[in-house]
Amino acid sequence: MSTTYADLARPPRNQRWRLATEIATIAVFYVAYSAVRNSFGSAEVDPADALRNAQHIIDIERSVGLFFEGPLQDLVIGAEWFVWSLNVFYGTFHFAVTIGALAWAFFRLPDQYRRWRNTLAATTGLAIIGFSLFPVMPPRLLADCGVYGGCSGSGMVDTVAEFGGLWSFDSGAMESVSNQYAAVPSLHMAWALWCALLLVPRISNRPGRALMIGYPIVTFVTILITANHYWLDAVLGLATLGAGALIAHGIEVFVTARRHGPDRPDHRAGVIHPGNTASQATL
Repeated sequence: MSTTYADLARPPRNQRWRLATEIATIAVFYVAYSAVRNSFGSAEVDPADALRNAQHIIDIERSVGLFFEGPLQDLVIGAEWFVWSLNVFYGTFHFAVTIGALAWAFFRLPDQYRRWRNTLAATTGLAIIGFSLFPVMPPRLLADCGVYGGCSGSGMVDTVAEFGGLWSFDSGAMESVSNQYAAVPSLHMAWALWCALLLVPRISNRPGRALMIGYPIVTFVTILITANHYWLDAVLGLATLGAGALIAHGIEVFVTARRHGPDRPDHRAGVIHPGNTASQATL
């Protein structure tokens, strides 16, 4: 029986089932994440509380002499096309690159996929806790005198409102439903580093590797210039990723221990556990 191109191109039936299950699981998780995240949306948070928490972040940055978000933005704010490009990058790559990396891991790293997926999920879950417990007004809203702004003397420009992008928080529904104070930790930073850690060691060509090495760096610069985050948000995002990785590792150890307990043979490693007397008798 000959094998056709269609047979080669079509994934095995069990893989198609796994893929459909994964897509459904991720979709449910993201819907739940969005619902929880936005249940603590801008309309549910007192702007005074978000401004107070932002001041805590600023005070910490100033205490180490690194409150530089404003001067950094001033360096490029005159290049409207550049700032607009950063707005588009901020609104699209965050999702596109992460989804692409997750799909790549599913097909190319089946033995490690769950670990990487669980790391991403745990990191996102921890971020939700941060958003709900510590709402922070981003730099772009500090000088805004609207309903959700701080009307303070920040001097930083809301680049999306000023130069545009693919979306805007200024529309009525988006402004009230979305959580504009979901700044700490920075998921943009956490997801970008997750993508780099997954892909950089496994990319063989130098240009591709260089692009992925630069991806979290560009993300860091973008979240500052667009005034969506403070640099401390990014640091806390990286810490959250580390915590997410530890949780994923713990899940993996727990599942492995349950699956290959003291009375069960470890087929993957070719090891017979001492408790399995029947298997010992066959040796």
